[in-house]
Amino acid sequence: MPASSTEHLLRNAKTIAVVGLSGTRWRPSYGVSEYMQANGYRIIPVNPKETEVLGEKAYATLDDVPVPVDIVDVFRQSQFVPEIVDAAIRIGAKCVWMQEGVVHEEAARKAREAGLEVVMDRCILKDHRKLRS
Repeated sequence: MPASSTEHLLRNAKTIAVVGLSGTRWRPSYGVSEYMQANGYRIIPVNPKETEVLGEKAYATLDDVPVPVDIVDVFRQSQFVPEIVDAAIRIGAKCVWMQEGVVHEEAARKAREAGLEVVMDRCILKDHRKLRS
């Protein structure tokens, strides 16, 4: 996805469902989500092992999230991406964002065909910081 598209996406998104968000402070998912929350985004934790992270109620699956989601940020191994993409399509998310090291071309294609924007193998925090510089 071109930088201008990610810029538009980050400037217009309000709610980010973070799949795999851990309440463990040293985990990358926690630090990235904490940063995004501090920069005005509502973070929705999606992790069946958590009840609350960063002051937000955690949900076991994307399908359980009761509010509209702009970005589904994926902090799971690539093998889990297809089921996450299917759920993102079901809930009407606008974008699937796969963090650094998370790549699944077939699932990305399926998401794009369903009308979602896809960012793959990139850190949402790093892209957001570029907007601010």
